[in-house]
Amino acid sequence: METGSSSDSRDKQKTLKGSDIDSMMPQIGPFVPRTEHNPRELRSWAKKTGFVSDFSGETTTDVSGKFDSAGLDVQRSHEHSRGGGSSPKIEIDPVLGRTKPNRGSEIELDAEAGHGVRRNGNAGVLGFREGIVRGENERRRVRDEAVLEDKVDERLNGSGPSGNGNGVPVPSVNSVEPKKEEGKDERDVQIDMYPGGEETADGGWHRQPELRFGLRDNRGWVPVIYYGLQHFLSLAGSLIFIPLIIVPAMGGTDKDTATVISTMLLVTGVTTTLQSYFGTRLPLVQGSSFVYLAPALVIINAREYRNLSEHKFRHIMRELQGAIIVGSIFQSILGFTGLMSLFLRLINPVVVAPTVAAIGLAFFSYGFPQAGSCVEISIPQILLVLIFALYLRGISVFGHHLFRIYAVPLSVMIIWAYAFFLTAGGAYNYKGCSPDIPSSNILSDACIKHAYTMKHCRTDVSNAWRTAAWVRIPYPLQWGIPIFHLRTSLIMIIVSLVASVDSVGTYHTASLLVNSKPPTPRIVSRGIGMEGFCSILAGLWGSGTGSSTLTENVHTISITKVASRRAVQLGAVFMIVFSFVGKVGAILASIPQALAASILCFMWALIVAIGLSNLQYTQSASFRNIMIVGASLFLGLSIPAYFQQYHPETSLILPSYFVPFAAASNGPVHTGSKQLDFAINALMSMNMVVTLLVAFILDNTVPGSRQERGVYIWSRAEDLASDPSLQADYSLPRKVCRCFCRARRLGA
Repeated sequence: METGSSSDSRDKQKTLKGSDIDSMMPQIGPFVPRTEHNPRELRSWAKKTGFVSDFSGETTTDVSGKFDSAGLDVQRSHEHSRGGGSSPKIEIDPVLGRTKPNRGSEIELDAEAGHGVRRNGNAGVLGFREGIVRGENERRRVRDEAVLEDKVDERLNGSGPSGNGNGVPVPSVNSVEPKKEEGKDERDVQIDMYPGGEETADGGWHRQPELRFGLRDNRGWVPVIYYGLQHFLSLAGSLIFIPLIIVPAMGGTDKDTATVISTMLLVTGVTTTLQSYFGTRLPLVQGSSFVYLAPALVIINAREYRNLSEHKFRHIMRELQGAIIVGSIFQSILGFTGLMSLFLRLINPVVVAPTVAAIGLAFFSYGFPQAGSCVEISIPQILLVLIFALYLRGISVFGHHLFRIYAVPLSVMIIWAYAFFLTAGGAYNYKGCSPDIPSSNILSDACIKHAYTMKHCRTDVSNAWRTAAWVRIPYPLQWGIPIFHLRTSLIMIIVSLVASVDSVGTYHTASLLVNSKPPTPRIVSRGIGMEGFCSILAGLWGSGTGSSTLTENVHTISITKVASRRAVQLGAVFMIVFSFVGKVGAILASIPQALAASILCFMWALIVAIGLSNLQYTQSASFRNIMIVGASLFLGLSIPAYFQQYHPETSLILPSYFVPFAAASNGPVHTGSKQLDFAINALMSMNMVVTLLVAFILDNTVPGSRQERGVYIWSRAEDLASDPSLQADYSLPRKVCRCFCRARRLGA
């Protein structure tokens, strides 16, 4: 009896001692891991939250810490002696908004202060301790922990209450371990946030590993020529369709359309070559940009040009040339003087995204209203280009995604052949009506009704092939001496700012696709200055619009995986050669207008999508950014609509798709100066100008962190000097640098 009582008292003391220790610790339920764990769920979670972390494979973690002025100190156990894991430590770069790599524990364990943590991964949670215990309390805690460990060892060995009495431990719920990932320790399971490539150790940018052709790669003449032609063919929708809009609106003939197309090919080749050697040196095509299309249509539809009958085309072209030259000189000064470097601080993705999107949305009144004149051609064309670009984009033919890369030229050739068979089959033959007779000379009412359909649908209505010469070299001032007016010059100066903002977004996005780092502000200024010089050449040659970096370059590099500077330069040479063959321009000028309008619907939608994609650099879920973009786009569409309603008589004279561009002569602004009235009414009737103005003011006045705004981060000059690869990507050619050095020595 005494023995029993003594053993009972010892058990009671042991129980009391254990209860004292248990009372010191918070009661935490057992952790039950999910056995059906799916790593993709963690990956999607990391993408949504922006975190990349090391997740421990252990089922238990004990942390003792304290809050002080520096925040929360997370401590770990001595060398994980008991198999314990660690709580993931995550660092966020305050500028880039990216996670830095886990560098391990940066907080050493202070054994004297008693912040140690003891864990056993097979037994579950043993507890959390908070605060600092010193002196006698610390020695008492260590002694109590030893008692707890003895109890745990007894349970694991089967002699404790958790055993089955035969020395075999009964597995508890807490002992279930999650599945390990192959090839990795259970504490090294990592979520990859960067599917395109690994982030660099310094948290910087990384090159896209899937590029077929790098910026400075040169694998022989045959691949370079092929990829060069491929690059320009994928941009065919932007390079050749603008003359099909502006030349007929200016009263030009089919021969004039062919000549303008040839001129545009020449200017594209020359300006692309200049930009690749002396500008940013990125593989970007310069060409006739849609940025200049809206102001060109505004000038074309001015009141004083509507009643011109003799030499109308040449007169309007000379007016456009003078305005483009003045606006381009302003852009060159902005770039070469370095003012663009200061302006870059105010240009961010929240400004670029709605501005570029507004460039495409500006033509919604022209797109399908013009294409709808021949629905049997336009609807199949729109459907086919969407099928190629979206549904068949993953199909590879001999290792090349032909449908995704050549969506525009392939669909145009197929529908063009289909329209030819419709024309040859007599679908557009009307009794007593001839497509060769101008609509103004048709006397029959029945033929007048069908004249519009024949003009837009027939493939044989153009006489460009019969009138164009085989060899013709475009030359400067071929339309005459440019005409300079203050009103048109003011319009093009503001439009050159819009073009610069568009190019800044293209430079940044393309550089991340091509290089490890974006260019420096000085290189961006050099590129903008060179764009201004290229637009001066476009004004002298008379292409009808200025030359700018095509926004669609980003899409082309992304789908072709080719970013070779040499390939773009050789493609530019082919553009120059094609411009000398007059029949090439004649063939392109013979494309039916309904077919051209259908392709432009796709191209303008693509520009809207590319513009909005700039929001990927910002916190797109931020209410600040959402509100700024929404307000910019809505006001960018609504305010011009207010100015465009002041044209009561133009709706009876102009086609419906040109009415929105006729507000300059009839707008609500009246300052007493006709030149200034025309310029203000014209600018406020253009969607992209109003959108840029609203977005620029809101983004630079509404408070927001750099990470939230997605501020563009450009390389520094010291990065260019210390990184040979970066210097080779962006620096001017050696011969050019030697010439500049000699000029400086002579000047000194």
